[in-house]
Amino acid sequence: MEKRCDWAGTDPDYIRYHDTEWGVPLHDDGRLFEMLVLEGAQAGLSWLTILKKRPAYRKAFDDFDPVRVARYDARKIDRLMANPGIVRNRRKIDAAVTNARAFLKVQDAFGSFDAYIWSFVNGRPVVNTWETVRQIPAHTAASVAMSADLKKRGFSFVGPVTCYAFMQSTGMVNDHLVTCPRYEEINNRQATGKQP
Repeated sequence: MEKRCDWAGTDPDYIRYHDTEWGVPLHDDGRLFEMLVLEGAQAGLSWLTILKKRPAYRKAFDDFDPVRVARYDARKIDRLMANPGIVRNRRKIDAAVTNARAFLKVQDAFGSFDAYIWSFVNGRPVVNTWETVRQIPAHTAASVAMSADLKKRGFSFVGPVTCYAFMQSTGMVNDHLVTCPRYEEINNRQATGKQP
């Protein structure tokens, strides 16, 4: 009998995220920037914590508009540090601003962040065949390469583990277990060009 991935648990926010977003190939630069910021904010915390704070993050970070975030100054960062709706870690907030600036440079150099970031998987999702959560790696050669290149381009809070989580969340890899209904749904719809 098919069942969703174990990590989705019973929390409605987690289940909704698992069933509608996680593993779906994402090619919108604005959404990719959002996931980059959120995955960086998640470092050392649970993803559920970040999901619960996501609406507050969207409001606090101007709906993740990288042009606006890149202009944040010290006063804006101080206001973000006083915002109880987000993770109030100065290094992570500073990283979001730094990453917005680096993100814009990548867009200029490659035409889009999408074109750049998907090059680490040759433009196509990596489809894995995991049967248990224990088989899923924390990082891969591709996430190590991505991390190194992002850091070289001025990004921070983009270690190999964070990069792999980003790859999973944006559908660069399909790490749904083979017993999960989303595994085939995403693969089949990707093959037909339909949105999963």
